[in-house]
Amino acid sequence: MKRVLFAGILGGIVLACGITLGAQVTDSVQLKAKPIYGREAKVVAYILDNNHYRRISLNDSLSSAILDEYIKSLDNNRTYFVASDIADFEKYRYVIDDLTRAENVDVAYEIYALFRKRFNERMDYVMNKLLKEHFDYTIDEYYETDRDKEPWCKNEAELNDIWRKIIKNQALSLKLAGKAQADIDKTLMDRYDRFSKSIRQFNSEDVFSMYMNAITESYDPHTNYFSPKAADLFKQQMSLSLEGIGARLQTENDYTKVAEVISGGPAEKSKLINAGDRIIGVAQGIDGEIVDVIGWRIDEVVKLIKGPKGTTVRLQILPAETGITGPSKVITLVRDKIKLEDQQAKKTVIDYRVNGKNLKFGVITLPSFYMDFDAYQKGDPNYTSTTRDVKRLIEELNADKVDGLVLDLRNNGGGSLAEAIDLTGLFIKDGPVVQVKNSANKIEVGKDDDSGVAYNGPLIVLTNRFSASASEIFAGAIQDYHRGVIVGESTYGKGTVQTVVDLNRFIKNSEDQLGELKITFQKFYRVTGSSTQHKGVTPDIELPSALDSEQFGESSNLSALPWDEIKGTLYNKTPLIDDRTLANLNKLYQDRLKTDVRLERFVEETDEIRKSYKETRISLNEVTRKKETEESERKKAANDKLNTNIVGKESDTASDLMDMDDEYLREGLFVLSDLLTTKIG
Repeated sequence: MKRVLFAGILGGIVLACGITLGAQVTDSVQLKAKPIYGREAKVVAYILDNNHYRRISLNDSLSSAILDEYIKSLDNNRTYFVASDIADFEKYRYVIDDLTRAENVDVAYEIYALFRKRFNERMDYVMNKLLKEHFDYTIDEYYETDRDKEPWCKNEAELNDIWRKIIKNQALSLKLAGKAQADIDKTLMDRYDRFSKSIRQFNSEDVFSMYMNAITESYDPHTNYFSPKAADLFKQQMSLSLEGIGARLQTENDYTKVAEVISGGPAEKSKLINAGDRIIGVAQGIDGEIVDVIGWRIDEVVKLIKGPKGTTVRLQILPAETGITGPSKVITLVRDKIKLEDQQAKKTVIDYRVNGKNLKFGVITLPSFYMDFDAYQKGDPNYTSTTRDVKRLIEELNADKVDGLVLDLRNNGGGSLAEAIDLTGLFIKDGPVVQVKNSANKIEVGKDDDSGVAYNGPLIVLTNRFSASASEIFAGAIQDYHRGVIVGESTYGKGTVQTVVDLNRFIKNSEDQLGELKITFQKFYRVTGSSTQHKGVTPDIELPSALDSEQFGESSNLSALPWDEIKGTLYNKTPLIDDRTLANLNKLYQDRLKTDVRLERFVEETDEIRKSYKETRISLNEVTRKKETEESERKKAANDKLNTNIVGKESDTASDLMDMDDEYLREGLFVLSDLLTTKIG
């Protein structure tokens, strides 16, 4: 019987459902913990102490990390609290562990009460003073959007100046978009009135949930607390019954950034929004007013974007390619349900002529490692699974007599561990695929026991920064066995396994519905003994990347488990790929970098995007800002024109691939061609 473990990457907020807040609460109401919350917190601490992979107890060190994380969850860009508030919170730094074991979570509500007070002070200052000012846009000054490393403001005067720059920046953006002053005033007043009302809707469960996640995520970023409502949303996500736009979001400074576009969702299908884009405004329907969401809490942004299937949402975004100083654009998406069939493997066949030879390549795109576990348990012989689908597609491609195969794992965040093992078995004779170690240091080896091979021809595996977990197991095994060539970006680096625990099992006879705990309890290792944690899988042919691991990947999480290694297990490498072959493929790729105009331009564009990710200062001078915007637009227009001209040209060696918009797939096919001609030439 298959053993199903969750080996996917879930983090941030997935825009398929969203977060539901409680009924509106006025500022005169002091939020307090329900009696059950203290018991629930104690149970969570007990489970973590005894079952988390790290096997560390909730102690003073974790207490300190929890305090910092909770403060950050409330004020991630240091625009509400002042230094004296942070100093006052120091009395909690080393007692959260003791309070939790004593079933006391009052600290969460005491800190939140001061946050609410500071928030109201800020909104009062914004709406009664700043929104009545007309700013001088001739002054040379900048607003630093990344205040995460900045010191806390010493006093209210410093905080006032930060908020002056925030509002001035937003007003200047509207002015440059052609708004009249009266419209700017009204737009900003409506936005902050709406923002203020939304924060007042937080209830005691919302506060408890934030606090508990500060506790759980101090162990590692994939250990999370789900409130009863959030648990229901998580189950919907795992069942692939999702409604929304299909994107995973995270907060970065003042912005809500797209961390990942989910395969099969409206965002991915539209090709209008990409990882790294910043969402700065949201509007409902075709003609609804755009609500500015710069500086908003991520759950409030989700609340605006989520919605039922068939409804329209418009997003104002700052594209990653032009950065925060570039022009914004508005895109329209129709919310939809992400169905299982949208996540299933698909194939295409590409004809290609090189050096007088006609070649036929198969491409299988795999968005996730899925399996219909319910159908499998019921004995349905036609249950859906990754391995079964890919095997069927390979049989069809073999019938088409393809000369080589590309397996595209880009943006594949993982899924079923069993499927990753079985899929590897389609390409190797048999043997170990992955090692799994638990907190007691017991190691199990996941093996492919089927000696049959579905495909034994030339193989390329495409990866990017968002190929994670089960994807990394498969790609790592293919690389370790020398079965194929990995092409693309280094992968995410998630080498841990989670399971979900229902807290209702531990507290009996409670009148309240309790939440759930997703806990990390195992860690992955390759057959060589190397962990996939942090490092992920490094490609054999590394393509240009705009994404740093410190921004996108496991390494961006301070609490992530470290990389390590264990003893390797015995396995038999195939003779298909050797060091000489890889050296030759890399040489041919380096040659293309010098001669392929399209690839050369792609490298330049990627470098520009990488620089834009690192740009955090934004000018508040109208002339400077306008020049920056015009320069970004000029570069983008020039790039678009150049790419159009390049695509329109013929090439002796790549005429069939020059029309491809997907540069990574195009290059993967070139490497496959090189591999084929190297072996048969």
